[in-house]
Amino acid sequence: MSSAEVVTVLGGLAHAAAHPAADGGCGCPPPRVIADRPDGTVVRSGGTVAKAHAPGTGGAEFAARLALAAAPALAGILLPPVPVPRPLPRADGRPVTLWPYGEPVDPADPEAAPWEEAAVLLARLHRTAPPVALPPMRGPAKAALAVARMRTAHPAGPGRAEVVAAWATLPGWARDEAPAPPGRAGFLCHGDLHLGQLVRHPAPHGPWLLIDIDDTGTGDPAWDLARPAAWYAAGLLPDTVWRRFLDAYRAAGGPAVPATGDPWPELDVPARALTVQTAALALAKAAEEGRELDEVERLMTDACARIASLPPELTPPGTS
Repeated sequence: MSSAEVVTVLGGLAHAAAHPAADGGCGCPPPRVIADRPDGTVVRSGGTVAKAHAPGTGGAEFAARLALAAAPALAGILLPPVPVPRPLPRADGRPVTLWPYGEPVDPADPEAAPWEEAAVLLARLHRTAPPVALPPMRGPAKAALAVARMRTAHPAGPGRAEVVAAWATLPGWARDEAPAPPGRAGFLCHGDLHLGQLVRHPAPHGPWLLIDIDDTGTGDPAWDLARPAAWYAAGLLPDTVWRRFLDAYRAAGGPAVPATGDPWPELDVPARALTVQTAALALAKAAEEGRELDEVERLMTDACARIASLPPELTPPGTS
């Protein structure tokens, strides 16, 4: 099935869910593609969104993640799915889920980015006892996949050695080679937190909610703070914004860092891992697209060079 055919199937499913009593003459705009990537195709029709998940998604782990999003304990934190008959519909062999449409963060208005709201949602998520049995969150797995993609797409050239060297400083659990440290593995985590994972529902003025359950699970909650921490460390996130985010998380009782004092003993390893992941994806995409790195991407590879140059006494124990 071609990408266009997948989009057509998703548009039909979303339209049917949005207009269950319509006979095809509803007069609403045609379905609109929100995203079409290897890890997910998303199409909107009216107030409903249909998502075809990545190839290979399914089984008990995916069912548990979907049940988590629908669990009453996560109401007001995660966007709940639209109920559909089981088994789930499929498009090109990929499972399809349906969701209410939520208004995303406006990338053209960075001053209005909901950093505090994201922090509070994370704190609430991390404080919630998992209501269903869940697999480990997929944050470290995604980092490892990014490095593997870079090795294939960018086998040699500027930046690669620095990323590989920074990756080697990380402990096994951050490279998806070992379990998370004792005492840090049982928290409910999103697994891939960034501003694109927040929507307002009901749109456009409802409360912010977290979306995308593909990487949720149990693990170290510091991982969910790692991307903004990495951006801050690389100079991409202003100090004032980072402080707003961190202070809001702490004020909401988030367990990933101490309530006061230096947060970096808990954040250091996850932030390094997200720096490597971001730089590896940048190198892979630039190689695949036949272009040079842009300024932001170079900042991330430069950050990897700094990580790789740290003396051994400042690298985490258990690295190789």
